[in-house]
Amino acid sequence: MGLAERRKVFGYSQEQLAGELGVDRTTVGRWEKGKTTPQPPLRPKLAELLKVDLVELDDMFRTPGVEQTSAGSPPSDHSGDDDMIRREFLRALTVSGAVMALPADEAEALADRAERGSSADYTRMNGHLWQVYQLARSKRSVYPIVREQIGSLTRTLGGRSGAESRALCGAAADLFQLAGELSFDGNRYMDAAASYTLAASASRDARAFDLWACALVRHAYVDLYERQYAEAARTLSAAQDVARRGDGTLSTRYWVASVMAEAYAGLGDLASCERALDQAEQVHHLTDPGHNGGWLRFDGSRLAEERGARYVQLGRLDLAETALVSVLEHGALAQGQSLRRRGVVLSDLASIGAKRRDPDQVLAYGREAVRLARESASGYVARRLQGLRRELGSLNQDARVAELGAEIAALSTT
Repeated sequence: MGLAERRKVFGYSQEQLAGELGVDRTTVGRWEKGKTTPQPPLRPKLAELLKVDLVELDDMFRTPGVEQTSAGSPPSDHSGDDDMIRREFLRALTVSGAVMALPADEAEALADRAERGSSADYTRMNGHLWQVYQLARSKRSVYPIVREQIGSLTRTLGGRSGAESRALCGAAADLFQLAGELSFDGNRYMDAAASYTLAASASRDARAFDLWACALVRHAYVDLYERQYAEAARTLSAAQDVARRGDGTLSTRYWVASVMAEAYAGLGDLASCERALDQAEQVHHLTDPGHNGGWLRFDGSRLAEERGARYVQLGRLDLAETALVSVLEHGALAQGQSLRRRGVVLSDLASIGAKRRDPDQVLAYGREAVRLARESASGYVARRLQGLRRELGSLNQDARVAELGAEIAALSTT
């Protein structure tokens, strides 16, 4: 049963369903025609209205021959290439996961049929790929390189013993986390979760506790983005336990705490959220950098804006505004060093205006955030702005706000 049929079963018109979700009627129409699909934050509510689980809901948008795109995003001219890359990417992930599970004699026979690099070679290449990923304007362009590296590592895994075997598992875990980041940036959340699961498994085999904890944190982000806060908190609790067994000179445990604060905020628990943020602030006591710039990048430099964002989640608007304005005027973003980070803070300040039903505040910050989203080509800022758009509601009666909403709708989230 498709979306339109399911909607009619429960007596909703397109306009009524759109009203329940805080979107335009035309958006529902595009979903039903297969032109776009709902953004992840909308899916739990849509599933609840249609009395289906999230898996059944996803099946409604997998009609053969229909191109799947994100809501508000134009169809890509390269969708065929992207699907091919995705299939090969997942195939390589699946095969490498199977190779890691093979008995040593079988894995050695497979590995001997290919050139076998060392774990140090793969670690160096992985570090380079993380840099490429961070600098690339289009994350999609990194897919083929990472796919090739996974394929090479697949041919090498197995048949090693002792420290080298564990090191190769660690290199695989590192690469799987990058694969997950690419999928997450491309709005492929099930693929991202699969990659993070492989990363956690490989990290465990490598006995690399910090790498393992980071894989769990990234897996929790998928639940956070879909507003599954209780599930995220459970995963993060496991990450805390693993991180305690890791290297105390690294920032892993403090990153876990900062993300746990987001889960607590989503659950409406102010006291626990603030305790987690205070714990994360202890990262500043580390004498060494505490991160490697690749699979672990947390340095605490964004905690002030994170605190403001958590207060927005919790509805503590005055506290949120004070924290976020301070970041813009006096913090690390005062000189506008990071377009992406500045765009996120501006989006949060515009969201505060929406919650206050203050169109002038929405426009003052929202317009600048849209400009930065375009300039930086940041899908993450665009996704934050899509959240703002859903909050506008009756403010759309103001023509200026409606125009801003249209500009946000036109932003690409990939």
